[in-house]
Amino acid sequence: MNMEDVKKLLEGKKIEELSPFEFKELLIKLAKRKSERIMLNAGRGNPNFLALEPRYAYLQLGKFALSEAERHFGYMGDLIGGHSDRKGIEARFEIFIRNHWNERGTAFLNSAVSYVRDYLGFPAGDFIHEMVQGYLGCDYPSPPRMLPLAEKIVARYLMKEMGAGYEPGYSLVEETQLFAVEGGTGAMAYLFESLKANRILNPGDKIALAVPIFSPYLEIPRLDTYRLEIVEIHAREELGYQIPRDELEKLRDENVKAFFLVNPGNPTSVKLNDETLEGIAEVVEDRKDLIIITDDVYATFAEDFRSLYTVLPHNTILVYSFSKYFGATGWRLGVIALHEDNVVDRLIRELPEEVQEELEARYAPITPNPRELKFIDRLVADSRNVALRHTAGLSTPQQVQMVLFALYSLMDEEERYKNAVRHVLRRRYRALYRGLGIEPEENPNMTYYYTLLDTEKLAERLYGREFAEWFIRELPIEEFIMRLAMDAGVVLLPGKGFDVPHPSARVSLANLREVDYIKIGRTIRELINEYYLEFRKKKRS
Repeated sequence: MNMEDVKKLLEGKKIEELSPFEFKELLIKLAKRKSERIMLNAGRGNPNFLALEPRYAYLQLGKFALSEAERHFGYMGDLIGGHSDRKGIEARFEIFIRNHWNERGTAFLNSAVSYVRDYLGFPAGDFIHEMVQGYLGCDYPSPPRMLPLAEKIVARYLMKEMGAGYEPGYSLVEETQLFAVEGGTGAMAYLFESLKANRILNPGDKIALAVPIFSPYLEIPRLDTYRLEIVEIHAREELGYQIPRDELEKLRDENVKAFFLVNPGNPTSVKLNDETLEGIAEVVEDRKDLIIITDDVYATFAEDFRSLYTVLPHNTILVYSFSKYFGATGWRLGVIALHEDNVVDRLIRELPEEVQEELEARYAPITPNPRELKFIDRLVADSRNVALRHTAGLSTPQQVQMVLFALYSLMDEEERYKNAVRHVLRRRYRALYRGLGIEPEENPNMTYYYTLLDTEKLAERLYGREFAEWFIRELPIEEFIMRLAMDAGVVLLPGKGFDVPHPSARVSLANLREVDYIKIGRTIRELINEYYLEFRKKKRS
């Protein structure tokens, strides 16, 4: 296949017009052209690892939940079951545990109930009953925002991983409200929609984005639905992808209504350091009306992580997904977290009277006091177009698995699972560089979930500055990535689509075997070597 064939696949579009995910689909088509070879798709961040124990516990909980359902309608044989009874459920659970002790997942489930009762101080019977009813999925989510004990447990998990402290008595745990949603993408969709509905973000308003960033966050604000103006806040490669003070100064503009960021970054895979966090906090001292929305899905892969939510809880909306860390992308588990005293509630209270009256009419069908409705509860209502609020909420079986994931992390004080996952990612990173034949670059703020390969810097490290300048002129990054797909079946994503300023490719370290990353590194090295030989020929002639 040559570039003429590629143009046919593009169907009239230009390469630079493709989003990263459209480009990825093109690359997959190119990589699959040769059916006899294995495609190495490092373009997507879906992990190929997952947490086992909380899944086994989910199965054991399911057995107990069904035994609870079987206690009812016995006169109808095995046709119909009923809801669980709260009364006596602890004793029945203890009998179940004894009878299933040798089955995997039972010991963890028993320990989880003990942890909830003896450490967190919640009634064991209430917890077991909430989990059983949740597993059976026999009730609407109630409250729609999140099941009561599920919210308290997941809040502790979040604050642990966000660097806030999570033991009983920590104020930030008690002051954090959660809305369980269908993953981080669902969270962002709901936030954009509700901020628009409540007249906090209006067409023509400015929002700031910390770039490079996950490409849909570049695309959503520009949709005709929102028509927001984007102010880019640039993290700099030479600073290890930290945001310098001169870029943060852009946030002092009072026309910038909100600041969106992914931390640790995608595609940079780098967490914000303390200096950057402090710089943002200094700006907020003068911009107390600034809304910050931080997507911290990769937090668990970073060492000593601190979320902006822990630094600026009153200004920050925290979005988190369980998808990456627990290998649960298909479960669609996420939360939106807000402090009970947050900037959005204050901004809504300060809206002009005519807008207040419009919003009062919007939410009147679900509450007698619409003006007192908090933003997090407006989010819930808006997620179902207000009128269908009574059927809002993440499905209860999903919430149950979320709670088991959270408890797995809370109870793992030695962080055995976390260390194992981090170890896997670091080995893959080093394997990639073994294939390239050079020493890897280390950064204490990296998560190693992705890595950005700067092709100019890579060419310079291998064969010098003169070659690097010639190489990026001769082989633009899009063609470089397409050559990898066509010639070797290797799929990477261009950094340009994430607003990375230099020629680069994003490699996901999450979804292939370690040996595959060695192959990817060698394939890249072979392509660069091919061009280096051409470069030498031209120099001699």
